[in-house]
Amino acid sequence: MTASEFNQCVDTYADGVFRFIRKNISDEDRARDVVQDSFEKMWIKHADISFEKAKSYLFTTAYHTMIDDIRKYSRQTELTEAAFNIHSHTSEYSGLKEILDEAVANLPEIQRNVILLRDYEGYSYQEIGEITGLNESQVKVYIYRARNFLKNYIGSLDKVI
Repeated sequence: MTASEFNQCVDTYADGVFRFIRKNISDEDRARDVVQDSFEKMWIKHADISFEKAKSYLFTTAYHTMIDDIRKYSRQTELTEAAFNIHSHTSEYSGLKEILDEAVANLPEIQRNVILLRDYEGYSYQEIGEITGLNESQVKVYIYRARNFLKNYIGSLDKVI
């Protein structure tokens, strides 16, 4: 891959990679760091990567970098004001997007990743399998389970609206 092709990858895929990582990591700065680390790793190996495979390589690298980041920060805890209000209740309508984001956040990690790649980013089952290291049938099972969980979590749309 040439430098101009790498720059084209940055322009084309940076937003999609960021959205994917941001949905899994609640801290925007950490998500930006993961994306930047992924592009750095891609640049280091740019001579070995063909331009046609760049998108798959980038999302795979970002996925694995995100997993490493999550493992690193799972051992650390922060005491913030938000933690004190975690059990508070408000009767205000928070909006459908917030409800859906909360439902997605409650999914197990692998289900959340495959549903985000499929429904938010539009990847095929085969591409998701390449990114996550799962086979295509495992991807389908995880997506099915995630969609069932989301359907049961959210319930009827009439109840939400």
